[in-house]
Amino acid sequence: MEHIFITGVAGYFGQRLVRLFEEKPEVKRITGIDIKPPEYPSSKLEFIRCDVRDPLDKVFMDRDIDCVIHAAYILPPIHDAGLMEDININGTRNVLTAAARHKARQVLGCSSATAYGFHPDNPAVLTEESPLRGNDDFTYGKNKKEIEIWMKGFERDNPGILLTTVRPCFVVGQGFTNPLARHLRKKICILPLQTAPFQYIHEDDLVEIIYLLLKNEKTGIYNLAADGTMTFVEMLSILGGWPLKLPIWLLWPMNNLMWHLRMTFMTEFPSSTLNLIRYPWIASNAKIKKELGYTFKYTTREAFEDFARHVKSRRSV
Repeated sequence: MEHIFITGVAGYFGQRLVRLFEEKPEVKRITGIDIKPPEYPSSKLEFIRCDVRDPLDKVFMDRDIDCVIHAAYILPPIHDAGLMEDININGTRNVLTAAARHKARQVLGCSSATAYGFHPDNPAVLTEESPLRGNDDFTYGKNKKEIEIWMKGFERDNPGILLTTVRPCFVVGQGFTNPLARHLRKKICILPLQTAPFQYIHEDDLVEIIYLLLKNEKTGIYNLAADGTMTFVEMLSILGGWPLKLPIWLLWPMNNLMWHLRMTFMTEFPSSTLNLIRYPWIASNAKIKKELGYTFKYTTREAFEDFARHVKSRRSV
């Protein structure tokens, strides 16, 4: 783990990883790619402007990269689903194939608990052995499901690579800035009448677990999620907002219309994303606790409260 290669290094997750590895003496160098430079400076980081779908031989060549973390994905829904799938799926295949060709020793792929899907018949707790039923109308979760199927073949064809797959739930913390975060910060927040309990993992726990998985050379699949859940009404109460609950027969077409009209001040996601709120998809963290002996620094509520403190401090400024 001396020379780490990170895709999506300018993103929320990528920059948090760089900050962590900056402090780890065993990490000597970091090579990071993205389509824009990261804001966080690091003496260890060599940034290369590059798309994950571009040829990567020049990136790997003569750099002795031994560990690859693939974190470059599009999470927020965009109107061009074809482009989103091209980046998420073909970008992953390109990165992992290049890593194998240049004999990287470790590869960590960032999947997602959304790969389990949002369904009314989901079990109370989803384990790593639960079937992946990522909703076909939720592009990100669908892509994660499809990528994991492809990765099984990659693992079979490359037995010399230590392959680790993590399935985080929604990541929260001071850098939480995706469409869900912005929606919850509204003073009047529109929600379906029925919502399910929700689960988070704090960004600090996420990057620390990834570091420990790599350091201890753990392979296999791991859910990454904090203890406990929250309701959306609780989240709004902490942030100082109010819920406006609408029946799904009214909310679904209304939200879709605003999405297609690109009324981003009202919604930043298509109505299929509402199932993420309506149905449960709670991931078990028993495996990561058992195999790493990891103690989470934050529960779901504590992680969200850290985000809320940051939001309130910025409002006061």
